[in-house]
Amino acid sequence: MPILVNLDVVMAKRKISAGELAERVGITPANLSILKNNKAKAVRFSTLEALCRALDCQPGDILEFIREE
Repeated sequence: MPILVNLDVVMAKRKISAGELAERVGITPANLSILKNNKAKAVRFSTLEALCRALDCQPGDILEFIREE
């Protein structure tokens, strides 16, 4: 998939656990795990916004486009 989720990198920089982030964002730890492991097919803007607020970052810090050639 050409969209890479760098959530684990941002979480490590902010020193926040998956459990704490899931609670702050209002999603289940299982759904956060799906996002972290690049298994998600889609992300709601409301979830992306909540992640950015909780992590004090921009969407581009979490999502990266990888060009497949």
